[in-house]
Amino acid sequence: MAQHDVADLSLAEAGQVRITWADGQMAVLASVRARFERERPLEGLRIAACLHVTSETANLLRTLIAGGASVELCASNPLTTQDDVAAALLHHGVEVHAIRGEGEEAYGAHVIAAAARAPQITLDDGADLLSVLHTGEQAWRADLIGGTEATTTGLVRLRALQEQGRLRCPVMAVNEALTERTFNDRYGTGQSTLDGILRATNLLLAGRTVVVLGYGWTGKGVAVRARGAGASVIVCEVEPMRALEARMDGCEVMPALDAAERGDVFITVTGTRGALAGEHFERMKDGAMLANAGHFDVEIDIEALASMATARSQVLPLVESFELQPGRRLSLIAQGRVVNLAAAEGHPAAVMDMSFANQALCVEHLARHGADLPARVLPVPPDIDREVARLKLASLGIEIDELTAAQRVYLTSWRA
Repeated sequence: MAQHDVADLSLAEAGQVRITWADGQMAVLASVRARFERERPLEGLRIAACLHVTSETANLLRTLIAGGASVELCASNPLTTQDDVAAALLHHGVEVHAIRGEGEEAYGAHVIAAAARAPQITLDDGADLLSVLHTGEQAWRADLIGGTEATTTGLVRLRALQEQGRLRCPVMAVNEALTERTFNDRYGTGQSTLDGILRATNLLLAGRTVVVLGYGWTGKGVAVRARGAGASVIVCEVEPMRALEARMDGCEVMPALDAAERGDVFITVTGTRGALAGEHFERMKDGAMLANAGHFDVEIDIEALASMATARSQVLPLVESFELQPGRRLSLIAQGRVVNLAAAEGHPAAVMDMSFANQALCVEHLARHGADLPARVLPVPPDIDREVARLKLASLGIEIDELTAAQRVYLTSWRA
């Protein structure tokens, strides 16, 4: 059994049931795994992953192991770890360092433990692992081939490192693959964000006003599903094109300070800090609820909210109430952490199927070509995007047309 720091080894059987259930909905990844078992493209590689410890992630790691890699795992968010899955993964040979609800010190120690195993390829969801390998005591090892990054927030950090001339290996921007953004962000996070809010609060959305801060791929998904549930949607943006798109999609668009006076539910999905701050809290109505669907718990200024409160109490397992003058209560869901995972189970397995197929194929790309790639944040090759889409269509039993030879010539010729 692999080395570990998990909550309870006796949970392994329940975790395996969960992994098997998710696997039944991940046909694309299963197809990649079957090929990896035959070809062994990752033979002998040491891989470390700092990801959400879920049943879907478990099936990605099983795929990497099938390709010949040894794998270790730490959590990318303390509140998203499924302890039963963490225990089950040990029986698959994964070295796991993750406990749900672990404190900041334990979280950092687990990331360092993963880095200490000298991985050759990393998988990140927020860039914590690769950051340690660049800046901490575990810093640079010459045999690090490269990594993948699965969040906008992580890519912001890595591009900042790149701009400083300190990024020392290629990183595949998996989060920006078209199949990732279209399906993971719009369909996956869009649905699971509302799922988390409803599980935590049992709130009726119909007739409410939902304020979505940020109208990227994820914000679009949240907005369309909130409208589908009968809510009115206000969008707050800083990018003119996205704001215009939100208006054309039928949403109201206004500055966050104006929206603060009208919203019943506020959902941040901006990728930056302080999207909701003290000046917004001062204007919010009694009973307003606050949730974050961005990666890190900085989008809602919890410190400012706490400093303004005359009292605070836990009113539901995942809902904390803050009493503000004069006679108002604001409710914070899941401590301001990513709500679709902290209060629910994250993306449906069928969505993560495509995301993790992207991850597996990008790891294979790094294994084959990493030595020849520049030390930059790199786009996912279009061939990988197309292959993931092709495999998904095949799993759905869908066939599509192909260009004829004459059409191919026409599309590559300057003559009419």
